Amino acid sequence: QVQLAESGGGLVQAGGSLRLSCAASGRTFNMYASWFRQAPGKEREFVAAISWSSSRAYYGDSVKGRFTISRDNGENTWALQMNSLKPEDTAVYYCAAGLVNSAYVRRGEYDYWGQGTQVTVSS
Repeated sequence: QVQLAESGGGLVQAGGSLRLSCAASGRTFNMYASWFRQAPGKEREFVAAISWSSSRAYYGDSVKGRFTISRDNGENTWALQMNSLKPEDTAVYYCAAGLVNSAYVRRGEYDYWGQGTQVTVSS
């Protein structure tokens, strides 16, 4: 069993930066590590994913060029560096893990989820 815990959310002005972290307990070997977000009244959407070896990283169109995902398998953690934040990035951000391979954008494919951390970007 894997448990995930996010940290690093908060309130930031537009144009600012935040770094989210996800700490995993349990075995995450070979799993993709990902981030999703959910704004009020909207569906949970894919933000970023990274493969076990970090050789492959993928991003949602709305965050490409602004967000960077990374992972540290020795520490069993992964992070999302968010730069040039916009008010439309406001959402609850969730980390997720699973043996998803090419299905990394499909939230239903993930086995493990964190509780979420709120990110609010003011204009």
